[in-house]
Amino acid sequence: MKPFFLSLECIFILSALLFATTTYCQSAETYAEKLGWKKGDRVVILHVDDAGMSYDSNLGAIQAIEKGVANSVSVMMPCPWVPGFVSYLKAHPNVDAGLHLTLTSEWKDYRWGPLTGLPASPGLVDPEGAMWRSVQEVVQHANADEVEKEITAQLSRARQMGFEPTHLDSHMGTLFAIPAFMQRYVKVGIENKIPVMFPGGHNYTLVEQMLEETKAELKKSGKWKEGQQLPEPELIKLARESGKMIWDAGLPVLDDLHNTSYGWELPAQVKPTDENLRKMKTEKYINSIKALKPGVTMVIMHCTAPTEVFQYISSSGNSRKGDMLAMMDPALKKAIEQEGIILTTWRELKQRRDKVVQSSKK
Repeated sequence: MKPFFLSLECIFILSALLFATTTYCQSAETYAEKLGWKKGDRVVILHVDDAGMSYDSNLGAIQAIEKGVANSVSVMMPCPWVPGFVSYLKAHPNVDAGLHLTLTSEWKDYRWGPLTGLPASPGLVDPEGAMWRSVQEVVQHANADEVEKEITAQLSRARQMGFEPTHLDSHMGTLFAIPAFMQRYVKVGIENKIPVMFPGGHNYTLVEQMLEETKAELKKSGKWKEGQQLPEPELIKLARESGKMIWDAGLPVLDDLHNTSYGWELPAQVKPTDENLRKMKTEKYINSIKALKPGVTMVIMHCTAPTEVFQYISSSGNSRKGDMLAMMDPALKKAIEQEGIILTTWRELKQRRDKVVQSSKK
């Protein structure tokens, strides 16, 4: 199941502004520059989602960070293996770790429920007593008050466990599905002075991804015509305005978001050996790194070291293992160095943002 969701309407709007976004990318000051990097610098967070989801997820995230180039991670607080990963974080306090705010429970037989529980948040609970499997179902059944209570509870649990997150982001993109959810997500971040994952800059890579998804959806419905012009609504402009609001509230903002690796698959005739998975994913990441535009970009991945049990949790084990192996591949590290990519973390972004705030007060 795809880990990041935007409604078809949002995808359609985003893709419509690809060319306007490209022009913006080439001319506007990036958030990387606002944070003190030089014009033209490509600054990247290599971010691992889904820590705490399973033992395998924890192990994969740890290996990608300790033995590879991944440098940030986020934790799914309602999930069973959170204590194990928080124990790791306490032993390694310099790890850049945030909250992967979770409102869905997507797998068939391996599930979790909201921390707030059924009486407080009935709209977040499906007939099995777990969170809904899809983003669409969360939108259909839950309201913004329930969403805010739940993400606040997830932050409270982290703090109760002695884990202060460096940032907030969204499992399966549920918090970006509708404006009411997104507003509460940003509100919780601002109130707690915790950076939120929000691509409010040129969004070049993200819009390209949305363009491809729009075309696929329109082709599937028989509505796509080669060369047709897409409408030009205001969503990208609104995203930039929201980014400015988050920036003005004292938090850092992303220029772009790379979230395509979950869909990278081997050709059907190629066996999913470790070598084949590593080679395919590494090549994809290298090509993606080379194509990044200046600014701060978060690259999302799902690094897992699948045990014999993981196949009963999810069919995504090969993709996730490929991510982990790519992060540990010396070829990827070499490409990052050759491209002059600057690796950063959410912790550093917040420190740089605080420094800008202090400078403005002098």
